Parts: sequence; C-alpha cells; structure tokens
Amino acid sequence: MTFKRKKSMKKVLLISANMMKKPYPVYPLGLDYVAGALASGYETEILDMNNGLSPAALGEEIRRAAPDYIGLSIRNIDNTDTINSRGFLSDYQELAAVIRQNSQAPLILGGSGYTVFPVEFLRALDADYGLAGEGERLPALLDALEGRGDIAAVPGVVTRQAAAVSCRAWEGELQRAFAPEAAHAKYYISYGGMLNLQTKRGCPFRCSYCTYPHIEGARMRFFPPEEVARQARALEDAGAKYIFITDSAFNASYDHSLRVARAFQKARLTIPWGGFFAATVPPDGYYPALADAGLTHVEFGTESMCDAMLAGLRKPFVSDDVFRAHEAALAADLFIAHYFLLGGPGENEETLRQTLANVDRLERAVFFFFCGIRIYPHTALYETALGEGQISASQNLIEPVFYRSPFISDVEIVERIEAHAAGRINWLVGAGESKATRILPRLYERGHTGPLWEHLIA
Repeated sequence: MTFKRKKSMKKVLLISANMMKKPYPVYPLGLDYVAGALASGYETEILDMNNGLSPAALGEEIRRAAPDYIGLSIRNIDNTDTINSRGFLSDYQELAAVIRQNSQAPLILGGSGYTVFPVEFLRALDADYGLAGEGERLPALLDALEGRGDIAAVPGVVTRQAAAVSCRAWEGELQRAFAPEAAHAKYYISYGGMLNLQTKRGCPFRCSYCTYPHIEGARMRFFPPEEVARQARALEDAGAKYIFITDSAFNASYDHSLRVARAFQKARLTIPWGGFFAATVPPDGYYPALADAGLTHVEFGTESMCDAMLAGLRKPFVSDDVFRAHEAALAADLFIAHYFLLGGPGENEETLRQTLANVDRLERAVFFFFCGIRIYPHTALYETALGEGQISASQNLIEPVFYRSPFISDVEIVERIEAHAAGRINWLVGAGESKATRILPRLYERGHTGPLWEHLIA
C-alpha cells in the first residue's frame, strides 16, 4: 500500500516486523485493519520485512516515504520452539535502530506480540509510544498527538513512564483496507498464493497457555458473513490461490461458521480455504457443508490425547471428542493436521504413552509435536510456573522461557516421539529445522500453493 497523496493529511508508515517464513510466510492481516481505521484521516503505506527488505533497503524506503509517524507491528515474539528456540528481540532492536537513523518521526509499537509484553518492548526498543490490544485505536492516539485529544484517555496506550498497561477489546468499527497492488500483497500472491481472512475476534475458550483472550478479549465479536465473503472474493480476484482463516478457532461458533460458508457459496468463491479448529464434536453434516463451500484443510489445536492433560490445559474437549471430530472431518474428505503441546503440568511417561497410542488411531493426518510450552503472562500456565518456582515474578519473559514438566524432560519426550514415529514423515517435531520446513519451501518454489502440509500425509 502506497501513500495516497493528499497534502492536508499526515503520513503514517506501517511496518510489519515479522521475518519468520517457516513453514510459510504469514500475510500481515492486522495492518490492513489498522490502515482501514486510518483511511479517513491519514495517508498510509505498509512495508513488510518478509518481502525481502534488508536493513539498508528499509532505511531507503523510510527516507522515500518521509512519514510523520511510524508504526512498527510486532507479531511474533519468538519461534515458540523449545527444540530450536530463537527469540526475535535483537532483530526488532535492529529495525528500531534503522528507523531512528532514517527518520525523526515518533515510533509507535503495536501488534499481538507487542500486546503480551507492552512495557518491556517499549523499553527494549526505546520507542515513543505503544498500543496494547487491537490497532484500531491508532487514529485516536495520532489525533491526540496532533492536539485533538488526550493521550492518557486512549485505551491501551503505553508511554515511557508506564509501569503497566491494561487493554480491552475494540468495540468500534472494523474496516479492512486490502490493496492488491501493494508490494507486500504481490509477494504473498506470488510465493505460495496464500492470503489471510478473519471472520470474528475474541476467543471464548480459556486454554491455560493461550494469550488470545488477553489480546482480543473472551467475547466473540462476529463479522457479518456477507462482508467476510466480499473480502474473500476480493482476495481471489487479486490472485490469491488459497485463503487461511486466522480466527483462534473457526468453529468456536458452529452457527456463525456455517453462515460464513454459505456466504462463500453465494459469493461464488472458487479457491480453497482452511483454518484452525477446536477438536469439539461437530453438528451432523457440519464438515460436509464446509467442504461444499471450499474448505480443504482442518488444523486441530488438539494439544494432547490424554484426558488428564487436556483437563490440565483447560481444553474444551476430551480425547473421545477428538476422535469424533477427526472422523467427521475425514468423512468429508478433508486434509487434517493435529498440533500437540507436550511437557505441560503433569506430563509424565504414562500421559505421553496415552497420547502416542491414541495418535496412532488417528488416520490420514499430519501431526506437529511441540515439546515444552511457552510461558506468557496473563495465562493460567504463568501462575502455575510461578507457583512451582520455574519463573519469578520479577523475571522478564520477553526472551523465550518454556514450562518444563518435572516428571519427564523435553529430551525424553522428543526421543519417545521419534522412536514411536519410526521415520513416518507425517510425524513432525518442533517448528525449526523440521522435515516440513525443508520440504515446503521447495514446493512453493515449484509453484505449489496453500499450506502444503497435506503432501506429508502418509
């Protein structure tokens, strides 16, 4: 997205700091919504570091744009992988330094990752302001900086004097500004062809490790299905080959997700789509209805196949529900992936044995195993780790820190999984240098589109 030159408007440069491309690069959807919120009062441009920008090139782009304000969006804090753990703080500090070297504009931080550590990131990057929570409040902050409001009255605003900050869900208008001609949009269309879509915000589940309710709120706010379908058609018309729905769980509301699917059909969407799903028992005919509307990929946040562990993780289902959800998706001829978080509170040899034995019963799927669970503030897992002495109240968790079961080590878990998998390519451990991260980029380079993990299904 480039500036729409209107001399009367101040210019805002929005930069997506995410440079994580494994297993595939993720379109900066949040910045589209921020740009939409800014559209009536500010000129905007989006730069995406995933689009091959070097620090030197970023500096050149900043000088060319000559913005009045710069927003730096932080999505990923680290790679959430205890096996090949890597934090991104130093990368973001380098970006902030480049920004400072090439512009005098106020630097404002935001994004989902930023919201988890708002004060810590502001200090570490020496930014001027931050916005915790959803970015649609940026116009209010900019208006205040322009003398048209009180900075302290903007919900979620973070200043250099702040010791803590609270954020609440955005209740105002949501308007996505998707620019198909923008360089970053063209990049994702050309590399994998996958663009993103959101159908609602907020998550009603209270999983012990998850930050979604803190970032977006616990109450679901539904987008009109017709508007979601209109956006989907716009993505397809722009050249997208696949749409990924970024909701925390697309099926958190079966009714709304079915309405979205019917709207896709009415809009004559022809490209495939997928998303995250909770492994809860669906209504009769649910997955066939979604498949008829173009759904091809179901990614279940299963986490464990031991009921004791599922209860400890506060998942809204038990193992039997997972089997029933899996069979329903399989009967609809969908590609299925299950994600597991192992090594949480209470994990031991027996709970792991139960999980692996039950995974064996899940046919025709890909399994992603993560060992050790990233600890974030504002979660039940944080309180558990604090109570067990694994972390301290004064500890800065902006660098990756993982909960580790006292009864079985991460190394033992990995060894057990790999021995049990016996070389099966659809059993993948970690997000770093896994088989998927080596295979999928090659498939993209050959012109394949979508998530592509279905090529690993045995």
